Amino acid sequence: MSWRRVASLSSLISSSKPSLLNQEACTFKLWEMFTTETGTQAEPFITFVLGGPGSGKGTQCTKIVETFGFKHLSAGDLLRREIASKSEYGSMILNTIREGKIVPSHVTVKLIQKEMDLNDSNKFLIDGFPRSEENRIAFEEIVGAEPNVVLFFECPEEEMVKRVLNRNQGRVDDNIETMKKRLKVFEALNLPVINYYSEKGKVFKVLESLFHQ
Repeated sequence: MSWRRVASLSSLISSSKPSLLNQEACTFKLWEMFTTETGTQAEPFITFVLGGPGSGKGTQCTKIVETFGFKHLSAGDLLRREIASKSEYGSMILNTIREGKIVPSHVTVKLIQKEMDLNDSNKFLIDGFPRSEENRIAFEEIVGAEPNVVLFFECPEEEMVKRVLNRNQGRVDDNIETMKKRLKVFEALNLPVINYYSEKGKVFKVLESLFHQ
């Protein structure tokens, strides 16, 4: 699939109230994209999944894994697992998350790379990363690859706040103060990443109204 085709997907769902016809067209295009592209040992097929906290990334990644056989790597889950393991990075990661800041790029990238290297799958959904231009550059330099596709989940801020505060998963970052910090960080740092990949024709923008949790 050419990047021109991927780029054209954004125009199909650019309005806040997409028609039923456009929704059906987007569903077909998404299905075609994930069923026709496969990774190899030399060149894995990488999909970045971006969106604000509570935008539904994890929920939709589960569905994509079940349908298309991707390996789901959640940057947040990997960081929380590192905290629980009490490794040398654990305390630093915990304090950084509590402050609503972004964990140093090389730490997160190394965790992602380790999971990719240990997994037999060559089709990866990398959820919640990169969250800044620094993250993006570090990933491309350390892993030596760019994403094939970037899924960007758009969701109203009030809905994201409600979802995060209601999910009750006992996470250190699921509170209103940290949530407000995370949204500010997301807007300031994540949107430039999305714009960068949009210019390269790799972004597939998914409206919250199309994929409800």
